Amino acid sequence: MDRRFFIAGVGTALLVPPLPALALNANGASRLVDGLVADINTVIASGKGENAMFRDFERIFARYSDTSYIAAYAMGVDGRRASNAQKRAFSNAFQGYISRKYGKRFREFIGGRLEVNDVKQVKTWYEVRTTAFLRGESPFNVTFHVSDRSGKPLFFNMFIEGINLLLTERTEVGALLDRNGGNIDAMISALSKAG
Repeated sequence: MDRRFFIAGVGTALLVPPLPALALNANGASRLVDGLVADINTVIASGKGENAMFRDFERIFARYSDTSYIAAYAMGVDGRRASNAQKRAFSNAFQGYISRKYGKRFREFIGGRLEVNDVKQVKTWYEVRTTAFLRGESPFNVTFHVSDRSGKPLFFNMFIEGINLLLTERTEVGALLDRNGGNIDAMISALSKAG
């Protein structure tokens, strides 16, 4: 299994119950990542069928990640010409796409774990550095970015050995838009089936 898919999957599906309405701090950011791993492992260990797991991952993603920010970033400059209805439809399709894309690989890392090594504040958000341990793989670094700009702590990006999730997904969505001749509705329709 490609380690990039492991953490991108972990990152796109995430975390603990929302924290109290207090300013985000290092402990809160760390707890968010710890909860992310626990929630994903619970789904993996559930023994459910693949489609049921995808639905669970989609709910986790919707609850614990800054879906509005991630989807807007993935859409990039094309979001400027999209209507509000198209933006909502894209966000919904993107959420399902991410859950399917990375959910397919989750069974391959049963027994894997992330350990938090360091948490530091960067401007108005927190960087949570972790080490990922997969069976049969050398440990590797994963960094999560956590913010409470939406009113509660949420993950909004991650780096897997330097690979930026936001940029990767923006490239994928841009390529899909190109394949559909720049037609946003056609791209959204294709995205809803992708993954």
